[in-house]
Amino acid sequence: MFSNPEQNILKLGLREGMRVADLGSGTGAYSLSASKHVGHTGHIYAIEVQKGLVKKFESEIKEVGSTNIECIWGDIEKKNGTKIADHSMDAVIIANVLFQAEDKLGLIDEAKRILKKGGKILFIDWNTSPRGMGPSPFDVVPEDVAKDLFIKRGFKLQEKITTSEHHYGIIFTHE
Repeated sequence: MFSNPEQNILKLGLREGMRVADLGSGTGAYSLSASKHVGHTGHIYAIEVQKGLVKKFESEIKEVGSTNIECIWGDIEKKNGTKIADHSMDAVIIANVLFQAEDKLGLIDEAKRILKKGGKILFIDWNTSPRGMGPSPFDVVPEDVAKDLFIKRGFKLQEKITTSEHHYGIIFTHE
């Protein structure tokens, strides 16, 4: 039913030493998966607006002994809200977040600001609202709408990826 973070992360082609931002990291499933691929010299920035989730994930990071993940309390929909330097990320993860964003273009613009030229975005979101799980049917952002939002902001669709029955995935590149 749910999308598999580890399987989806493989589509980014992460390597040792890369820097990755997980926007709207929530409980950190994508950050934890990405951290294995960037190794000890890489770094993951897990940005979340809910302070409770930031604290919970910080505790989990300590528990599992991960040393390459940094939790940041920030607003991913505002310019500089991630507190990350311009054009400093090799990849950005936006998973199950767009449907919640009040300022969808603000979120996409912030991702673009922090992403290096040639960098990639792993974008995953819901395509349905199954049995009351996930977003309400009114909040689901259809794949074609999401694709258009990213393309209008200067991203190029690299590939569509298979995720799960109730999700869709797209890899975008920053040209």
